[in-house]
Amino acid sequence: MSAPDGKVSFPTMLDRFPDSPLWGLHFLVPPDIAAKFVSGKDRRVICSLNGKVVIHCALMPNKETWFVMLNKDVVKKLGCNVGDELAIVMEKDESEYGMPMPEELKEVLAMDAMADKYFHKLTPGKQRSLIYIISKVKNSDSRIRKSLAVADHLTANKGEIDYKLLSEALKEYNKMQ
Repeated sequence: MSAPDGKVSFPTMLDRFPDSPLWGLHFLVPPDIAAKFVSGKDRRVICSLNGKVVIHCALMPNKETWFVMLNKDVVKKLGCNVGDELAIVMEKDESEYGMPMPEELKEVLAMDAMADKYFHKLTPGKQRSLIYIISKVKNSDSRIRKSLAVADHLTANKGEIDYKLLSEALKEYNKMQ
Protein backbone atom coordinates (compact mmCIF):
# COMPACT_ATOMS: atom_id res chain seq x y z
CA MET A 1 0.00 0.00 0.00
CA SER A 2 1.55 3.33 -1.13
CA ALA A 3 1.30 6.58 0.73
CA PRO A 4 1.55 10.08 -0.78
CA ASP A 5 4.92 10.60 0.95
CA GLY A 6 6.52 7.83 -1.14
CA LYS A 7 6.42 5.31 1.69
CA VAL A 8 5.12 1.81 1.07
CA SER A 9 3.76 -0.47 3.80
CA PHE A 10 3.57 -4.23 3.49
CA PRO A 11 3.58 -7.35 5.66
CA THR A 12 6.31 -9.96 5.33
CA MET A 13 8.04 -12.41 7.66
CA LEU A 14 11.46 -12.96 9.12
CA ASP A 15 13.16 -15.76 7.23
CA ARG A 16 16.54 -17.48 6.95
CA PHE A 17 18.23 -18.78 3.82
CA PRO A 18 18.75 -22.53 4.29
CA ASP A 19 22.24 -23.94 3.81
CA SER A 20 23.86 -20.59 3.03
CA PRO A 21 27.12 -19.67 4.72
CA LEU A 22 26.87 -16.11 3.38
CA TRP A 23 23.22 -15.09 3.57
CA GLY A 24 21.21 -15.43 6.74
CA LEU A 25 18.32 -13.58 8.34
CA HIS A 26 16.24 -11.52 5.94
CA PHE A 27 12.77 -10.55 4.82
CA LEU A 28 11.35 -10.77 1.32
CA VAL A 29 10.14 -7.73 -0.61
CA PRO A 30 7.52 -8.35 -3.30
CA PRO A 31 8.84 -7.55 -6.81
CA ASP A 32 6.16 -4.91 -7.48
CA ILE A 33 7.19 -3.03 -4.34
CA ALA A 34 10.93 -3.40 -5.01
CA ALA A 35 10.40 -2.03 -8.54
CA LYS A 36 9.29 1.28 -7.01
CA PHE A 37 12.68 1.70 -5.31
CA VAL A 38 15.22 0.16 -7.68
CA SER A 39 16.77 2.52 -10.21
CA GLY A 40 19.76 1.00 -12.00
CA LYS A 41 22.34 0.21 -9.33
CA ASP A 42 20.63 2.44 -6.77
CA ARG A 43 18.70 0.13 -4.42
CA ARG A 44 19.11 2.02 -1.13
CA VAL A 45 16.03 2.21 1.09
CA ILE A 46 15.07 3.06 4.65
CA CYS A 47 12.90 0.47 6.40
CA SER A 48 10.91 0.78 9.57
CA LEU A 49 10.40 -2.69 11.05
CA ASN A 50 7.37 -3.22 13.29
CA GLY A 51 7.55 0.48 14.18
CA LYS A 52 10.50 -0.35 16.48
CA VAL A 53 13.68 -0.31 14.40
CA VAL A 54 14.70 1.84 11.43
CA ILE A 55 17.49 0.62 9.16
CA HIS A 56 19.24 2.03 6.09
CA CYS A 57 19.78 -0.88 3.72
CA ALA A 58 19.82 -2.12 0.15
CA LEU A 59 17.34 -4.25 -1.72
CA MET A 60 19.10 -7.44 -2.82
CA PRO A 61 17.98 -9.47 -5.85
CA ASN A 62 17.18 -13.18 -5.52
CA LYS A 63 15.75 -15.01 -8.54
CA GLU A 64 12.25 -13.55 -9.03
CA THR A 65 12.10 -11.59 -5.78
CA TRP A 66 14.05 -9.17 -3.61
CA PHE A 67 15.15 -9.29 0.01
CA VAL A 68 16.68 -7.19 2.78
CA MET A 69 19.34 -8.69 5.05
CA LEU A 70 19.01 -8.25 8.81
CA ASN A 71 21.78 -8.66 11.34
CA LYS A 72 21.36 -10.35 14.71
CA ASP A 73 21.34 -7.03 16.59
CA VAL A 74 18.35 -5.78 14.60
CA VAL A 75 16.49 -9.06 15.07
CA LYS A 76 17.25 -8.95 18.81
CA LYS A 77 15.86 -5.39 19.05
CA LEU A 78 12.73 -6.57 17.26
CA GLY A 79 12.35 -9.50 19.66
CA CYS A 80 11.19 -11.82 16.91
CA ASN A 81 12.07 -15.22 15.50
CA VAL A 82 12.20 -16.83 12.07
CA GLY A 83 8.61 -17.15 10.82
CA ASP A 84 7.30 -14.13 12.75
CA GLU A 85 5.41 -11.51 10.77
CA LEU A 86 7.04 -8.13 10.18
CA ALA A 87 5.23 -4.88 9.35
CA ILE A 88 7.49 -2.96 6.97
CA VAL A 89 7.30 0.70 6.03
CA MET A 90 9.79 1.34 3.20
CA GLU A 91 10.92 4.57 1.59
CA LYS A 92 13.66 5.58 -0.83
CA ASP A 93 16.94 6.51 0.87
CA GLU A 94 17.86 9.89 -0.59
CA SER A 95 20.74 10.52 1.84
CA GLU A 96 24.17 11.31 0.42
CA TYR A 97 25.85 8.16 1.75
CA GLY A 98 22.96 5.72 2.03
CA MET A 99 23.06 6.03 5.82
CA PRO A 100 23.46 8.86 8.33
CA MET A 101 26.94 10.40 8.52
CA PRO A 102 28.16 10.64 12.15
CA GLU A 103 28.77 14.26 13.16
CA GLU A 104 32.17 13.26 14.53
CA LEU A 105 33.35 11.90 11.18
CA LYS A 106 31.92 14.92 9.36
CA GLU A 107 33.93 17.25 11.64
CA VAL A 108 37.15 15.24 11.35
CA LEU A 109 36.89 15.23 7.54
CA ALA A 110 36.15 18.98 7.57
CA MET A 111 39.41 19.54 9.47
CA ASP A 112 41.54 17.17 7.36
CA ALA A 113 41.40 18.02 3.65
CA MET A 114 43.47 15.01 2.53
CA ALA A 115 41.39 12.53 4.50
CA ASP A 116 38.23 14.18 3.12
CA LYS A 117 39.57 13.91 -0.43
CA TYR A 118 40.47 10.23 0.01
CA PHE A 119 37.16 9.44 1.74
CA HIS A 120 35.15 10.95 -1.11
CA LYS A 121 37.16 9.03 -3.72
CA LEU A 122 36.12 5.72 -2.11
CA THR A 123 33.27 3.71 -3.57
CA PRO A 124 29.89 4.36 -1.90
CA GLY A 125 30.06 0.88 -0.33
CA LYS A 126 33.46 1.54 1.25
CA GLN A 127 32.24 4.92 2.48
CA ARG A 128 29.26 3.19 4.11
CA SER A 129 31.56 0.58 5.67
CA LEU A 130 33.64 3.29 7.34
CA ILE A 131 30.53 5.21 8.40
CA TYR A 132 29.11 2.01 9.90
CA ILE A 133 32.33 1.26 11.80
CA ILE A 134 32.13 4.69 13.41
CA SER A 135 28.38 5.00 13.91
CA LYS A 136 27.86 1.64 15.60
CA VAL A 137 29.63 3.07 18.68
CA LYS A 138 27.24 4.79 21.09
CA ASN A 139 29.81 6.97 22.90
CA SER A 140 30.70 10.27 21.16
CA ASP A 141 34.30 10.24 22.44
CA SER A 142 34.79 6.78 20.94
CA ARG A 143 33.28 7.95 17.63
CA ILE A 144 35.77 10.84 17.61
CA ARG A 145 38.69 8.45 18.20
CA LYS A 146 37.44 6.08 15.48
CA SER A 147 36.98 9.01 13.08
CA LEU A 148 40.54 10.17 13.72
CA ALA A 149 41.84 6.63 13.18
CA VAL A 150 39.95 6.33 9.88
CA ALA A 151 41.20 9.75 8.70
CA ASP A 152 44.79 8.92 9.58
CA HIS A 153 44.51 5.48 7.95
CA LEU A 154 43.16 6.96 4.70
CA THR A 155 45.90 9.60 4.60
CA ALA A 156 48.72 7.19 5.48
CA ASN A 157 47.55 4.69 2.84
CA LYS A 158 46.76 7.29 0.15
CA GLY A 159 43.06 6.43 0.13
CA GLU A 160 43.45 2.66 0.17
CA ILE A 161 41.81 0.67 2.96
CA ASP A 162 43.65 -2.26 4.51
CA TYR A 163 41.00 -3.52 6.93
CA LYS A 164 43.52 -5.46 9.01
CA LEU A 165 45.68 -2.37 9.51
CA LEU A 166 42.60 -0.24 10.08
CA SER A 167 41.40 -2.65 12.76
CA GLU A 168 44.76 -2.37 14.53
CA ALA A 169 44.66 1.43 14.27
CA LEU A 170 41.12 1.51 15.68
CA LYS A 171 42.28 -0.55 18.68
CA GLU A 172 45.23 1.81 19.26
CA TYR A 173 43.09 4.93 19.04
CA ASN A 174 40.52 3.33 21.34
CA LYS A 175 43.19 3.03 24.04
CA MET A 176 43.69 6.80 23.97
CA GLN A 177 41.62 8.59 26.58
